[in-house]
Amino acid sequence: MTSPAPGKGILDEIDVLKAVLANLAVGVAVCDEAGNLVFLNPEAERVLGIELKVPRPPDWVPAWGCYLPDMVTPYPPERFPLTRAVLGEEALHELIFIRNSGQPAGVWISVSSRPLRNSGGTIRGGVAVFRDLTETETALRTGIAIHPPPAAQQSVEKGPGWDAYLERLQGYRTYFGRLSSAVEQTADSIIITDTRGVIEYVNPAFEQTTGYPASEVLGKTPSVLKSGHHDEQFYRELWEQILSGKPFRGTIINRRKSGELYWAEQTITPIKNDQKQITHFVSVLKDISELRKQQEQEFHLRFAREVQQRFYSTQMSLPGFDVAGTAYPAALTGGDYVDFIQQPDGFVYIVIGDVSGHGFGPALIMATARAYIRAYAKSESDLGSVLSSVNSALATDLGGSQFITLLLVRLDSRGRSMEYAGAGHVPGYLLDASGQTRIIIESAGLPCGLFADQVFSSSPVIPLSEGETIVLVTDGVTEAFNEDAIEFGAERILEVVGRHRDQSARAQVQAIYESARAHAGIEAQHDDVTVVVCKVCAAAGAEKSQWLSPGAPPRP
Repeated sequence: MTSPAPGKGILDEIDVLKAVLANLAVGVAVCDEAGNLVFLNPEAERVLGIELKVPRPPDWVPAWGCYLPDMVTPYPPERFPLTRAVLGEEALHELIFIRNSGQPAGVWISVSSRPLRNSGGTIRGGVAVFRDLTETETALRTGIAIHPPPAAQQSVEKGPGWDAYLERLQGYRTYFGRLSSAVEQTADSIIITDTRGVIEYVNPAFEQTTGYPASEVLGKTPSVLKSGHHDEQFYRELWEQILSGKPFRGTIINRRKSGELYWAEQTITPIKNDQKQITHFVSVLKDISELRKQQEQEFHLRFAREVQQRFYSTQMSLPGFDVAGTAYPAALTGGDYVDFIQQPDGFVYIVIGDVSGHGFGPALIMATARAYIRAYAKSESDLGSVLSSVNSALATDLGGSQFITLLLVRLDSRGRSMEYAGAGHVPGYLLDASGQTRIIIESAGLPCGLFADQVFSSSPVIPLSEGETIVLVTDGVTEAFNEDAIEFGAERILEVVGRHRDQSARAQVQAIYESARAHAGIEAQHDDVTVVVCKVCAAAGAEKSQWLSPGAPPRP
């Protein structure tokens, strides 16, 4: 038996390959590593309208008449798929419009290309494969098919068949356009993969959310988004579920291209063909990072509000005095502080304060200040010393970044007297029985928390008489602005107290708050509002002092 002539088997294989390429329904173009066009199969020549006669890449685009999808702008030569293949890049499904002397009416082609490499990985050329999409593209763009179906051809003279066909086609075109527009414009990330999880499509929102452009993830799997916070068992169960035909819904932690983690609500739905076989998976991801941050913040705020409400629910009984107070936070939590501290020796501290800002942070500072004041009020006999100790502790805690204004009033029920000390707080007032201002209760120092070595002093002891009234507020009352930027001010507070001086402390607190809000009109409450009123009564007719829960208007 004789052996075949050297090279004969190889030549046979080349002939077979050429025969296959010659009969393909898709166009094939091949070039060598230098960019010389070495092969065009018949379908390529038919679609392009030319024969193999363009040797170099710079000449391909003008010679073939390649245009962008707008059908006007010449296709950039450096972006041409076969050019990119020689440079080692892959191009998938590039839509190109061809118009030249061989194709004067123009044709639409979809081109995919990739480099040709030898066994060592060296690029030896490139290959481009393209399909003729002229009929489909023309139908989508104009609603008119180039080749109507047989039924339409037979009845075109009569009209109804052709008209019905065009109507259906236009309906499909409209439906497809709306669906495509919705997918492209939705704010949620949409990913379409094959059954192996290889990404075939992502919408623009995917890039905005993840930072990955489509060119970097097409052909890859969604594993590029893995954060490391879910174990292999999680993903194994996920795949088992969707491969069984059931959709997956869950909340996951993904990683953006920048490395930042984000929370996403994800739904993965299997897509099936007419034979009930899964062909693709569609995944929709909604970035809920901001929502989770908001939920966490609201949780902390609710917790802080509950703590504050327990603070505000204090009640006390002091013979010879009628005391009422209430606080209205501008947000879920407030930075205003008010407290009654009863001492075993019959003294009672009324404390009112205002932390800079409002929200969760100031609420924590308020709670800290409350703890310090209650502790030092037990160990210090002088009000100035109490404030000095509180200030030193807060300055160490806050580092001078925030502060709290405070006003301490100490009542002596047996001696029917008062004394006070203040740290940067808005003035309070001691009014006589006729409603005239007897003493302005002013602060002698800066707010607490700014300078650790600041020293505070207390006022002399002030005797009190029946019918006199002590009024304490925070700046949320005095600085309640209306739409003309006019503040409520201290004078209006004193006017309200004067008009209601024969009523209870509770009624006066309510009147001050309601008057301030009425003055503000349509303007929202931008700051916490706190009011305390203490009336000096006859010893025999002393009333039980009351503390009103925050947000619940006091009743007369």
